[in-house]
Amino acid sequence: MQEDKVLEFKKVVGELVRELRKKNTNLSINKFALSYDFDKSNMSKLERGIYSAYLITAWRLSEALGLKFSEFAKLIEEKLGEDFTLMDI
Repeated sequence: MQEDKVLEFKKVVGELVRELRKKNTNLSINKFALSYDFDKSNMSKLERGIYSAYLITAWRLSEALGLKFSEFAKLIEEKLGEDFTLMDI
């Protein structure tokens, strides 16, 4: 239920980060992490959907990918779909 939604969220974010890293920077995960001062291990975990980034890290990540944070958030929302919610109300 909620745990499944969190896993789906992390997976979608990871896929989006990997896609944008390749498309916008054309850097390997190691070179990207080194260039923008991210931990290589955490970047790998993030892209595989097993790590959640803090908001400040997500903001820095969006800038490194050449996006405004709001654009990054919008892309996440679009990938998750209009009906996605983390809260069971």
